[in-house]
Amino acid sequence: MRIDFEGPVGRLEGILWEPEGPPRAAAVFCHPHPLGGGTMQNNVVYRAARGLQEAGLAVLRFNFRSVGRSAGEHDGNGAEDGDLSAALDLMAERYPNLPLWSGGFSFGSRTTCRVAAVEPRIERIVLVALPVLAYPCEMAHQVTQPGYVLMAGEDEYGTLAALEERFPELAARLETHEIPGQSHFFPGALPEVTQRIRAYAEKVLDA
Repeated sequence: MRIDFEGPVGRLEGILWEPEGPPRAAAVFCHPHPLGGGTMQNNVVYRAARGLQEAGLAVLRFNFRSVGRSAGEHDGNGAEDGDLSAALDLMAERYPNLPLWSGGFSFGSRTTCRVAAVEPRIERIVLVALPVLAYPCEMAHQVTQPGYVLMAGEDEYGTLAALEERFPELAARLETHEIPGQSHFFPGALPEVTQRIRAYAEKVLDA
């Protein structure tokens, strides 16, 4: 269902998916860079969110400020962190007794790292194609939550090998997978993105 909520500079638009049964956790999943055409309708975001939903999570995708019907302007200085925090507020209010997860694809995964580093409500993270070769990702050093990372084997913005080299402590602490032969947007492996994220989430929730 479509849902609007209040962000730091105005209304943000989102889409909330609930599982068929009672939700087992609640998650926010963030989209890639607004200036690169990133939206909550991005194929990788859609597929990743579907994997979480199929595993039993309530999942919110939303448009960062300046994207779609979301108010505000992109400023290039991390203001989207506040948008993610507002989305987490919404999910924590709707599902107060459930574990709260956060995740994202590309720019969205970087934003998740920044917020997770200072947000103790986030219990688990799911990062897809963290762009460690394209953008500063030093905030990943401060992330302490458990979670999952899925990288693309031919991604010019960052591979699993690059992640392990630059952030060895993060790679060692999180469960990491890579899909060989895929570029940044996983053009030949979108169903596999869903399957891998679903399998990880089910394993965690069933533990």
